[in-house]
Amino acid sequence: MAVDVVTRTTIARPVEEVAAFASDPDTAPRWYANIRSVEWRTPPPLARGSEIAFVARFLGRTLAYTYEIVDLVPGERVTMRTAQGPFPMETTYTWEPAGGGGTTMTLRNRGEPHGFRAVAAPAVAAAMRRANEADLRRLKEILEGG
Repeated sequence: MAVDVVTRTTIARPVEEVAAFASDPDTAPRWYANIRSVEWRTPPPLARGSEIAFVARFLGRTLAYTYEIVDLVPGERVTMRTAQGPFPMETTYTWEPAGGGGTTMTLRNRGEPHGFRAVAAPAVAAAMRRANEADLRRLKEILEGG
């Protein structure tokens, strides 16, 4: 069973500002509650082919994984896939103009768990949705000055 979790929020800040902050791996620990550390494996700035290593805590476990940037259209979308790690995952951020000069940000995580993790996919998806909703709330608070 595949995991495919889509969450979104509207942030009262311009697209360029939201995209710049959210797509910067160095800001991830500020708005992702589960991310403990970030390390560039390739030199910044973010570009297609960039690799960034993350250490996260999720469902009581510490996870280390490396994302590779596979698609990047600045101010519009970024897609990254795990180059290594325990759960093959693809994460996409998209940004679209919203009313009043704001931005609608969509965060999509999808992957194909294998082995015993496949059995736990529904629980993982539910936990991921809760975490993503909380992370987007935190991002909104930071960018709106809360």
